[in-house]
Amino acid sequence: MTKIELHDKASGDRALIAPERGFNCYSFTPVIDGQPHELLWAVEGFERGEGRPSGSGIPLLFPFAGRIRGTSFEWFGETYELPPGDALGNAIHGFVIDRPWKVLEQSATKAVAEFQASREAPDLQPHWPCDYRIRVSYELRASHVLASLIHIENPGAEPLPFWFGTHPYFRVPLAAGGSADACVVDVPAAEYWELREMLPTGKRLPADGDRRLAGGLPFARTKLDDVFTGLASRDGRVATSIVDPQSQLQLTMEFSAEYFRECVVYNPPHREAICIEPYTAAPDAFTLEDRHIESGLLAIAPGESITLAIDIGLRSTR
Repeated sequence: MTKIELHDKASGDRALIAPERGFNCYSFTPVIDGQPHELLWAVEGFERGEGRPSGSGIPLLFPFAGRIRGTSFEWFGETYELPPGDALGNAIHGFVIDRPWKVLEQSATKAVAEFQASREAPDLQPHWPCDYRIRVSYELRASHVLASLIHIENPGAEPLPFWFGTHPYFRVPLAAGGSADACVVDVPAAEYWELREMLPTGKRLPADGDRRLAGGLPFARTKLDDVFTGLASRDGRVATSIVDPQSQLQLTMEFSAEYFRECVVYNPPHREAICIEPYTAAPDAFTLEDRHIESGLLAIAPGESITLAIDIGLRSTR
């Protein structure tokens, strides 16, 4: 398998991307005060095919993020069958997460790739109401930022329903020799969706106690696999962070508030990382919409598109 390496000579920052594994950026190493800091957790050999596609780096989730109840859904009277993906028999995390993407552009600091179902994987077309195209860029920018733009288009002849998400695994602690438990995770969420068998019931509850991430919660108290909502924003962006008090480093992830309305927070069992996952809709969005519960499900007309932005950065708090 191939890999793409980005390198900013001015800062020393690097990133690695696996285009054949869902265009997954599985390494981002900014250099602060001469020291490199790997921010993303990935299994060794991920770019060679090791580990689950959803278990390392930054998996890209499209045309749906999270779970869809069972293995089918209805859209305008038609039923679409989906492969089961989790232990409960639900479809999960879309179709592009483990497929090769077409690389469109590559330079020292930027890479762009695209996935169109009818071109990259025609076998997928019977499983979704129409064709879709997603283009993602990763670019190393000043101030130790990995910037990503996500452009989603409807090249088909029918309305395109979808929701998009990412599933980044952020290492804790942020520097070698630190304490993961002392790191503080901040997600500005007022509520979370009640889940039953990992699917939203439709009820939203206050994010309090050990779900109170707004303002910061020590990693030691996080035992989460929850869908948060009611995200506070400023200047059109939602800002999340992880602060490592021992190394005096702060990881930030900011994303577009216009479309990203949910954020899943998940502790992988190994607890060497925490996932902070911006979603444009709640999981099982079709079921929620059928129950007249607003989920964030988007549907764009033929020829229309939307663009999303996610920036991940590292800075010193000294």
